Amino acid sequence: MPKALQTDVVVLGAGAAGMFCAIEAARRGRRVVVLDHATAPGEKIRISGGGRCNFTNLSTAPERFLSENPRFALSALHRFTPADFIARVNAANIGWHEKTLGQLFCDGSARQIVSMLVTDMAEAGVDLRLGVTLETVVAAGTGFAVQTSAGLWHAASVVVATGGKSIPKMGATGFGYRLAEQFGLAMVETRPGLVPLTFGGAVLDRMKDLAGISVAAQVTAGAGTFAEGLLFTHRGLSGPSILQASSYWREGGGLTVDLVHGRDVAAALKAQRQSGGKMAVRTALARLVPEQLARQVERLEGMDAVHLADLSNSAIDRLAAALQAWQVTPTGSEGYRTAEVTLGGVSTTALDARTLQARAVPGLFFIGEVVDVTGWLGGYNFQWAWSSGWAAGQVA
Repeated sequence: MPKALQTDVVVLGAGAAGMFCAIEAARRGRRVVVLDHATAPGEKIRISGGGRCNFTNLSTAPERFLSENPRFALSALHRFTPADFIARVNAANIGWHEKTLGQLFCDGSARQIVSMLVTDMAEAGVDLRLGVTLETVVAAGTGFAVQTSAGLWHAASVVVATGGKSIPKMGATGFGYRLAEQFGLAMVETRPGLVPLTFGGAVLDRMKDLAGISVAAQVTAGAGTFAEGLLFTHRGLSGPSILQASSYWREGGGLTVDLVHGRDVAAALKAQRQSGGKMAVRTALARLVPEQLARQVERLEGMDAVHLADLSNSAIDRLAAALQAWQVTPTGSEGYRTAEVTLGGVSTTALDARTLQARAVPGLFFIGEVVDVTGWLGGYNFQWAWSSGWAAGQVA
């Protein structure tokens, strides 16, 4: 039998959180090994933000995260902030810009962020092992034994940074969740987040007719309301407003959608009735929404044979409600296949908020997406990766 390799810290996962934690631990003088089954590190970083990596958000705050205890994230987020990560990016001479709503992107490629992390790991002495399949993690003496396809490691600390179930084609698995359950940690039900929503029947048929059309919308699902772009697709609805709302949506629940956010449709139509009452309803609506959508609403409301002048105030109010208070119920979501994140995960009740260490298992840490902390769209999940990785890296 080959002799077990000795180290101080084994980090499971070479994603954003895992690499950042490894850097911090190694800079403290710890011997750190990072293990990942992928053939390249930081693959979700590479594809994020359209290839430019939305690496943080200036508006980061606990209320922009979903969790059974949203305040759990407060400690890590306050101790390693967006400004702290921006300083690292600046030191690496990576250009960046603010897009909208506090979202920061690389001027160039997301690969620059991956390169920065890999360089920092190498300089700190981190041993990065790729193409390694994780098999078992068990308590052994005062530490842990980590069995892999590349051998056995003994370490005082194990940091679980294996991510969630989202985008399985990139190798996402539930390994971290199974490991938490193995050690008796409480779990919160997992489900896809930041994901397009799907529809069926006549509702889907109408959406297919509009596929490719986008509008500025406000979407409400449960306790979440978001005003951003909405995109009609061949399967249903997508776009930032839908992705955001999807994290608050539960099966069987409905959406309230304002397809003309920022405008008073009823007032606009009544004003047009005064100045050009002989125009078709679709013509008036097309001044507010894309023509195909205008035609569909006109037809669905039974107004394709009347002029704007023929409409009463109540009929105009009904038209406005069809556009600005659209009630629709998804049949489901596109699932983990296209979900950007996984909601739920290792319960925050099982972890120390300051260190991300399992309260009942000294030396075992859970960071990043595997934890029941999920950010909004727009760089929040990367900031949680940096902050949670940093926090664990100070003590692992």
